[in-house]
Amino acid sequence: MGKSGYSKLHIARFPWVAYGHFIPFLHLSNKLAHKGHKISFILPKGVQPKLENRNQYPNLIQFVPLVIPHVDGLPPGAETTSVVTLNQQKYLAFAVDQTRDQVEGILEALKPDMVFYDFWFWIPDLARQLGIHPICYVVVSSMIMSLGSNIRTLTKEMTVEEVTKLPPDYPSSTVKFKAEEAAALLFEAEDFGSGLSFGERIRTAVSGSDAIAFRTCRETEGPFCDYVARGYGKPVLLSGPCLPETKTRQLDEKWVSWLSQFEPGSVVFCSLGSQSVLQKDEFQELVLGFELCGLPFLVALKPPQGCSTVEEALPEGFQDRVGGRGLVYGGWVPQEQLLHHPNIGCFVNHCGYGTMWEFLLSDCQVVLIPEIGDQILNTRLMANELKIGVEVERGKNREVPKESLSEAIKFVMDKDNETANLMKRNHAKLKQMLSNRDLQEGYINNFIQALQDLSNMKSKLQNKMIKPDDVW
Repeated sequence: MGKSGYSKLHIARFPWVAYGHFIPFLHLSNKLAHKGHKISFILPKGVQPKLENRNQYPNLIQFVPLVIPHVDGLPPGAETTSVVTLNQQKYLAFAVDQTRDQVEGILEALKPDMVFYDFWFWIPDLARQLGIHPICYVVVSSMIMSLGSNIRTLTKEMTVEEVTKLPPDYPSSTVKFKAEEAAALLFEAEDFGSGLSFGERIRTAVSGSDAIAFRTCRETEGPFCDYVARGYGKPVLLSGPCLPETKTRQLDEKWVSWLSQFEPGSVVFCSLGSQSVLQKDEFQELVLGFELCGLPFLVALKPPQGCSTVEEALPEGFQDRVGGRGLVYGGWVPQEQLLHHPNIGCFVNHCGYGTMWEFLLSDCQVVLIPEIGDQILNTRLMANELKIGVEVERGKNREVPKESLSEAIKFVMDKDNETANLMKRNHAKLKQMLSNRDLQEGYINNFIQALQDLSNMKSKLQNKMIKPDDVW
């Protein structure tokens, strides 16, 4: 028996088929398994080998393979978003929707207490039929849940003003979209498989849940979580950011050697996420911005569209001009380890939710170039509310001018700039708070307690139903 007399839980996990969802779902699974709870993790068959090294408790966390059928519009063998375009994701969602019978058989055999899911609108009804609690676990920010069509319905017929208007009682005047960013919200009105728009799919999934769980904490997103709770009229549970334990794994010698040429805190590091593929002109403008800032830089970007390597895409004469102070790299880099290297002083990034938690635990100054919906709101939270970084100012056509990027980098790296120093102090305070083990333990313990209360409530109802005195 666990704390408060409750037995250990058995929790099934079934996230959207993207590594940006698999990994945070697995981080939480590790936290729960550390406390002795059993996890059954449903995922596409081909994904398991890539996640096994992240499973810290193989005796308690079991991967359950799912066979994703082929549907028209998908490349052969497609199982995750890593091998499809954004426009093909609706076919991938439809393909996974076809696994409902498989999932029903799995859940019926496993008999978990609850199932955590996100995109699968059909899970709540299926789970209840089997006596299982459906819990919607959200691995993006509560801000996008507050402004998206999850709380209100967005349609393609709406004007820009209607789309970007803040809903009543929304808790911030600065964490919002600009008029020119309306398209980022209207994505939610696009078809996303099985006859549902993206917004309808998410809204149905969330509204059918017994509770909504967020991978966050009150210290960063409290008012937005409260807003979502009021909007849906459901309990909102916070797991905390569920950051993985920091490994002492050393950087590869090639990175250590290159970085050792420079002074502590002087190198600008850039990574825009695994899904970012720029046009060639965007790529060139970006790297010219790093050249213009005059500081040493390490830029990790995929080759732009139409190019097989980053080297062939570089502007003419670029490598001769920057010499040894700049490196543009087209492969995978160990982002988390690089952020903790003492010679890296600034991190230019897209403010994806996973990356956001990583840089919050670093000592780097932060420059943000968001591209899509949730990244934009994450950026406004960091820059406008928490004041720990700056957003690069885009041009009229949403391009990132080299001058704007260079100015933003030089601004945060200016040791005599009081605003930049204030950002650094704000960041340091937040890092210290988030690094507090007691805070992290408190969140996960309260989260588990709330799940056990839900499970115990079901048990009491079931026991009550079979008492003879209650029949008459």
